[in-house]
Amino acid sequence: MSDLTSGQKADRLAARFPTAYTILFALIVLVAGLTWIIPAGRFDRVENEAVGREIAVAGTYKTVEANPQGIVDILMAPVAGFYDPDSYAANAIDVALFVLLLGGFLGVVNATGAIDTGIRRAMVRLKGREIWMIPILMGLFALGGTTYGMAEETLAFYGLLVPVMIAAGYDAVTGAAIILLGAGIGTLGSTINPFATVIASNAAGVPFTDGLPLRLVILLGGLAICIAYVMRYAARVRRDPSLSRVADLAADHRAAFAGSANGGDAALTGTQSIVLVVFALAFAALIWGVSTQGWWMAQMGSLFIGAAIVAGLIGRLGEKRLTGAFVDGARDLLGVALVIGLARGIVVVMEQGLIADTILNAAANAVSGLSELAFITLLYWIQVGMSFFVPSSSGLAVLSMPILAPLSDFAGVDRSLAVTAYQSANGLVNLINPTFAVVIGGLAIARVPYERWLAFVWPLLLILTLFIMAALGVATFL
Repeated sequence: MSDLTSGQKADRLAARFPTAYTILFALIVLVAGLTWIIPAGRFDRVENEAVGREIAVAGTYKTVEANPQGIVDILMAPVAGFYDPDSYAANAIDVALFVLLLGGFLGVVNATGAIDTGIRRAMVRLKGREIWMIPILMGLFALGGTTYGMAEETLAFYGLLVPVMIAAGYDAVTGAAIILLGAGIGTLGSTINPFATVIASNAAGVPFTDGLPLRLVILLGGLAICIAYVMRYAARVRRDPSLSRVADLAADHRAAFAGSANGGDAALTGTQSIVLVVFALAFAALIWGVSTQGWWMAQMGSLFIGAAIVAGLIGRLGEKRLTGAFVDGARDLLGVALVIGLARGIVVVMEQGLIADTILNAAANAVSGLSELAFITLLYWIQVGMSFFVPSSSGLAVLSMPILAPLSDFAGVDRSLAVTAYQSANGLVNLINPTFAVVIGGLAIARVPYERWLAFVWPLLLILTLFIMAALGVATFL
C-alpha cells in the first residue's frame, strides 16, 4: 500500500510524462512515418461556390506519386505549421501572434493591480454563491460554440477565468474546463455554426436546417452532462483541495494567476476601476466583432494592442513600465505560441505526404454496403479517427463530406445525419486533441499539464460518447 500523497503521485507522473512539445513533435514523426507506409493518392477537386472552397469529387480517387516525408520535412513542419499558403486548413501564425498580443495586454492590466484587486472584491461579493458561475459561464461559451464556432477566440478568456476560479477555492482545471468544455460542447452540438454545420451541410448537398432537432438534443443534453461533471469536480476540490488534479501545482498557480489576490481586502481605486472597465469592454468588443463583424485574429490582436495602450495610460504606468509590462506578458505566453505551430505542423506533414485522401478513400470503402445502424456507427468512428489528423472543423467538413455523405443514400440514412455524426465526432475529439491548437494552447495558458487534463476528462468523454451514440442510433430509426 503506497503512503505517497496524491500530490506526490501527480508529481511523479508529471516527471515521467513528456511535455506538450515532445508529444507534438513525436506525432509529427509518427505521421511522417505513415507517409512511407500509406500509399499516396488524390481525389479530383472542384470549386464549390456554396462552401467557398474546393471540394473532393466522389469516385475520382487515384493513386499518385508518393511524397514520403523525411528528416528535413520533419524539421520544417513546425515552421510550415505557422504559415503554409497551400494548405486547406488554417495556418497558425495569426493565432500565435494573437496569443502574444493577448499576453501583452494581460501583462499591462496586471501591472496596474486592477485584476488582483478586482478578483478579491468579486470573491467577497460572491461568497457562498461561487459554484453558480460554472453553469452560467459554460452556457455562454456553449452559445458561442453552437452559433459561430467559438474556438481560437476562447484563448483570450483563460487569463481572466482561471484566476477567478482559483480565488473562489477551485483550481486551474475548473477554469480550463469551463472554457474548453463549454465552447467545445457548443461546437459538438453546432446548430447554425457556419464553420461546421453550414459548411458540412453545403458540402453534403442538404440544407443546414435539416437535422436541427437532433443537434439541439445533443447540444442541450451534452451541455447538461458537462455542467454536472464540472460542478461535481469543483465542489469536491473545494471541500478537499488534495483531490485536485493539479494539487501539487496549487502554490505555483496561485502565484502565477492570483498574485496577491489570495489575501487582504483592499478596495479598488478609481483608476483600477476604470482599467477594469476597459478590460471588460475589450472582451465585449471581441465577442461583438467575432460574432457580427467577421473579425479574425488580426482584428482581435489589434484590439488588444489598443486596449493595452489605453489601460497603461489610465493606469499611469509611463512609457517604460507600459512597454516592459507588455513585453513581459507576451513572453509569458511565448511557449503557447510555439505549441500552436507544432500542433499545426502535424497536419502539414500529412498534407505534404499526400495520405489524407487515401485515408478518406479507405473510409468510404469501409462504410459501403452497411445497414443503417452499422453505417452511422462506423461513420462516426471514422470521423473520430480523421479528426485527430484534421482538427479544423471546416477543413474536415470540406475534406470528408463530399465523399462520405453521398454514401448515406445507399445505406438509407439521411445525409443530415451524416453531418451530425461528423460534427459530433469532431467536437468530441477536439476536447482532447493534441493536434488542435485550442486544446494545447488553452491548457498551456491555464498551466494545466496535458496528461492531467486527460486524467480529468476521460470519464466525461466516455459518458458523452455513449450519449451521442444513443442519439445517433435512435435517429436512424425515426
